[in-house]
Amino acid sequence: MGKKRIIKPLEEELLKEREKVDAKAKNANVRTALASEYGRIYVYSSYNNTILTLTGLTGDVLSWASAGAIGFKGSKKATPFAASKVAEKICLAAQKLGVAKVSVFVRGIGGGRESAIRSLAGRGLEIISIADITPVPHNGCRPPKARRV
Repeated sequence: MGKKRIIKPLEEELLKEREKVDAKAKNANVRTALASEYGRIYVYSSYNNTILTLTGLTGDVLSWASAGAIGFKGSKKATPFAASKVAEKICLAAQKLGVAKVSVFVRGIGGGRESAIRSLAGRGLEIISIADITPVPHNGCRPPKARRV
């Protein structure tokens, strides 16, 4: 095996990221959506990627991040490490926007579910509740007809 590489963002990328978050914080619509310090974080974790979305209490999207958007490629996007990096990015955006308390809604069966939640808690966000909203089939579709030979 070759050397393991950890993706380190350049200072220019970090500055651009901060400018984007600052621009969102200055937006008047975001301020009205954030009348309180409460928010919601939706964690979608599949076998291929992990996506986190930060919304206000009314459901307006304030910020989002995914493992693919951060720079992970291929099967590395679905790893717990990638999910924790995505959660760190969302925490940074939440702190800039003034969100301190969040309700977490988890959907999917990927590997990044729990590491994303642990990362959110470890970064200083107060988690009020965690709900699993993974869709579950109630008996599913009708099976095909039996094959006659």
